[in-house]
Amino acid sequence: MPRPIAKDHDDKRRHILKVAAEVFAREGIARASMNEVARACGTSKANIYHYYASKDDLIFGILDSYLFELRTIVAAVDLAPLSPPERLRALTRAILLAYEGMDNEHKIQSEGIPLLPVAQQTILKGYQRELVEVVSDVLGDLAPSKLGHDLRARRRTTMSVFGMLNWFYMWHPEASRAARIEYADEVAELTLSGISGQAAAR
Repeated sequence: MPRPIAKDHDDKRRHILKVAAEVFAREGIARASMNEVARACGTSKANIYHYYASKDDLIFGILDSYLFELRTIVAAVDLAPLSPPERLRALTRAILLAYEGMDNEHKIQSEGIPLLPVAQQTILKGYQRELVEVVSDVLGDLAPSKLGHDLRARRRTTMSVFGMLNWFYMWHPEASRAARIEYADEVAELTLSGISGQAAAR
């Protein structure tokens, strides 16, 4: 007879993901063991394996949950009634606010994704690609003559925006909501000023 699913099954899975992300971010994924994850969770390794079949399964669970939520938050921003500059401000705010409380998950992306099977990598990179495309499309609308058809220039600008946002996460992980909004607006203004300056120089 199959083992019944406990009522708190999903809560326990989420708890394991959160604690494991902290362990992996602190120790490094390659160095951290499932025994360490189990100890940090206050449970046995066998119980961890009840929820996640392998270390890869656990890594994927962390990153899939994080990137899916981030993608969903950004996709939910209603850009239609906004002007292009307002769209950029709305997106930088949404992204930086979505990072809040997710520092460990954010930190382990670069190490974690290459360790996973190709099929799982494809899913996670798909979420990342969708995020990049949303910002890229807005930047293209901001400067059609400069970025509308120059895909290489648009990609450089897009990744520069993410670079600035990620810098803030790395150096100010405990920043308040107000501080995140303030910096997100600075990123938008720097980007808008830079695009305007580039367009004027052409």
